[in-house]
Amino acid sequence: MFWALILAAVLLVTYWLLSRPYKYWTERGVKQGKPVFIFGDYWGPMLRKQTNAEVVDMLYKIDKDARYCGIYQFLTPVLLIRDPELIKKITVKDFEHFVDHRIVIPEESDPLSGQKWRDMRSTLSPVFTSSKLKYMFSLISERGEQFAQNLLKENKDVITLDIKNSFTRYTNDVMASTMFGIQCDSLEEPKNEFYSLAQKSQDFSGFWKNVKLLGYFLFPEFCKSLEISFYSKEVNSFFEKLVTENIGSRQKHGIVRPDLIHLLMEAKNHAKKSTGYQESNKMKTEITDQDIATQALIFFFGGFDTVASLMSFMSYELATNPDCQEKLRQEVDEVMQNCDGKVTYEAIVNMKYMDMVTSETLRKWPNAPAVDRVCTKPYTIEPTRPDEKPIHLKENDTVLLPIYALHRDPQYFPDPDRFDPERFSEENKANIEPYTYMPFGSGPRNCIGQRFALIETKLFFFYILANFELIPVERTQIPLKLTKNPFTMTAEKGFWLGFKKRVKQN
Repeated sequence: MFWALILAAVLLVTYWLLSRPYKYWTERGVKQGKPVFIFGDYWGPMLRKQTNAEVVDMLYKIDKDARYCGIYQFLTPVLLIRDPELIKKITVKDFEHFVDHRIVIPEESDPLSGQKWRDMRSTLSPVFTSSKLKYMFSLISERGEQFAQNLLKENKDVITLDIKNSFTRYTNDVMASTMFGIQCDSLEEPKNEFYSLAQKSQDFSGFWKNVKLLGYFLFPEFCKSLEISFYSKEVNSFFEKLVTENIGSRQKHGIVRPDLIHLLMEAKNHAKKSTGYQESNKMKTEITDQDIATQALIFFFGGFDTVASLMSFMSYELATNPDCQEKLRQEVDEVMQNCDGKVTYEAIVNMKYMDMVTSETLRKWPNAPAVDRVCTKPYTIEPTRPDEKPIHLKENDTVLLPIYALHRDPQYFPDPDRFDPERFSEENKANIEPYTYMPFGSGPRNCIGQRFALIETKLFFFYILANFELIPVERTQIPLKLTKNPFTMTAEKGFWLGFKKRVKQN
């Protein structure tokens, strides 16, 4: 009886300790939802009852008139920012207070933070300018043309594909070529080592990975002390070895190739010659070979699946909106004719309707339903309305930018479920309220690889629509519904579409 009472007391104290955080926002006069014990507001995705996008949209609607509301990522209180002007202040005007992202799982390929991030960002930014993308353009174009030619070899008028699977093969081959200097044809050789390990790097399924993720959210310091790894050591080791051996070979033999490794090596040499140590903070800005390997891994992991997702959603929208597809195909044919069949960087960049379709896809289906910022210096959100109190954010507090919900808010995008590229026409896009459309984030910490991703996507559709018509097939889910997998934003029943070969007019 005595031990039963002790156990009951321990359980009650534990419950009180784990429930106490859920009063954090109400005690500060901020409206919040109804968090669930341990899971907070994220019980739905973890139990496969809701998608992450649905959760973000639900939390965004806690108070439709508020500038912000309080939410809980498991036991962690987070401030969800609803007001575009406040988003601008946090991500741009007062960026010095919100430099970092929240790092949940410590891995060697995690994004940098603080001054290290600043140093690396300033060094790497020139790598992703238009001139440098033009330098890599031919490699990306070759992979897009290769993909289309492989499909044309099929002895069928209509080729039915699970396009997400096929598109990851294209993005894999682009990354292999433009980043690692490796030639792959993952449609022809579906089990090549590069693609197999790349796919493994994006596999977040499995019971133990879910347990590890939950552990990092609930007890991050404890998990860090145990050095619990989330990603496969095999995957990290393979790509790091690939990069370091690649660098060594190029340095030894004087090999120059128009890819990311070469540009990073150039950035390394430039930093070494021109900066050395920064007098203001005594921090090294010199780039090491390990830095190059780490950055290549970040770009690869960040772009392998996300670009394939963008292309999958865009294919679905074109297949189910044939009028939009026909208009885009006409633009493709016109550019193809003007370029005599050899597309150029300038031609792709200047395709206005292609840009409109891509932008509308990113509005309706952003890759990240939300992004966070971590408070790096104490910050106060001053009240601007009678029902508000000052919100004092301390170091390591987190704010969330609800991208998916903003993109689906009819206040900013009327009839938000409708696919309408005309929202982004020259006449209409000027009317979009700033900081309500941000598929690549906002401010200095936005996605550094966004230009690369857009060129990769546009080139792909240029070659596909020049040769095929995208059509729904029997297995196409209409309307598309998102899977309730908490780690990815993809179709519930897969992206099944048909590629109908075009009959070219003489």
